Amino acid sequence: MTRITETLGVSRSNLLDRRSGRAKPRGCYRKPEDDGLLPLIRRFVDERPTYGYRRIAALVNRDLAARGQPVVNRKRVHRIMQQAALLLEPQTGRREGRVHDGKVMVMRSNLRWCSDGLEFACWNGEVIHMAFIIDAFDREIIAWTAVSGAGISGSNVRDMMLEAVETRFGSMRAPHPVEHLSDNGSPYTAKETRDFAAGLNLIPCFTPVKSPESNGMSEAFVKTFKRDYLRISPLPDAPSVLRQIAGWIDDYNEIHPHSALRMRSPREFIRAQTHSPSVRRNGGHSTRMRMDLASARQERPRPSFRCSAAKRALPRLSWALNLGLQPSLWLRGSEVLRATQPHHCAIHHVQNIREL
Repeated sequence: MTRITETLGVSRSNLLDRRSGRAKPRGCYRKPEDDGLLPLIRRFVDERPTYGYRRIAALVNRDLAARGQPVVNRKRVHRIMQQAALLLEPQTGRREGRVHDGKVMVMRSNLRWCSDGLEFACWNGEVIHMAFIIDAFDREIIAWTAVSGAGISGSNVRDMMLEAVETRFGSMRAPHPVEHLSDNGSPYTAKETRDFAAGLNLIPCFTPVKSPESNGMSEAFVKTFKRDYLRISPLPDAPSVLRQIAGWIDDYNEIHPHSALRMRSPREFIRAQTHSPSVRRNGGHSTRMRMDLASARQERPRPSFRCSAAKRALPRLSWALNLGLQPSLWLRGSEVLRATQPHHCAIHHVQNIREL
């Protein structure tokens, strides 16, 4: 046996286990519940073949949550899709780097709108030109326009601006200035368009020449629109395509998961913000909106903690008292603890440390 294992280059114990049948069969890791998830994953993959495993996981979790079932980890979705050969091919293209030090995204809706245009051809050779306005925070397509047989004119852009203001504010003029970011195309830079934007309380902003990354939010939507809708939909002629665009835009606003919105659709994200107006999302972390500090101190109850938190801070307090120091002289920016209940203590915050 020893000579055989040395010749084969395997361990003796492994060979004995395999001979006796005690060795565990090797293979991909699986869970019993994976068989129930695979049909759901395959349904979404068939409906949206351009989606990767992250967006498929978002749709699966959205469906499970609607039925009251526990959600699943996206890594588990990746494993199931990998075993079923449902993953997309990895992107291998390389692009030349372009430096962009600006920031397009804002921290609240209706502060900056981005606009851009695109064109695509139908199967019969007809060309459709399309323009849109997208919010730089919640990523919703507020307004859009599309024409065939001609380019986007200044009149189309002005109608789109008016529709965006009416959709978001329900009036003919924005209640506060809103930046309108676009490229330097003639429909946007025309004097009539700039004057019309000023009447709507929009501030026209234009990207530098040869700097598409300065309007990266619009460019990202153009890529998403072409990849997830145009490439997988029939485009026989201009009239039939123009009838489909409204459904595509509505699908993007209602269903399309967005990584910057924590894999929620734009309108799902807007509804979440509306239901919790005192909380906003900042880089994936929830932070309190600005509020009056004086009233917050009066209305907010003092937090209580277990005595274990107090015990961790007591050595510093006893050390200072043994040296005859006053707490106000040595402890600022830390925590002074005072027992209020037998098993709880309240923490009172003070200001920054003073030099001894």
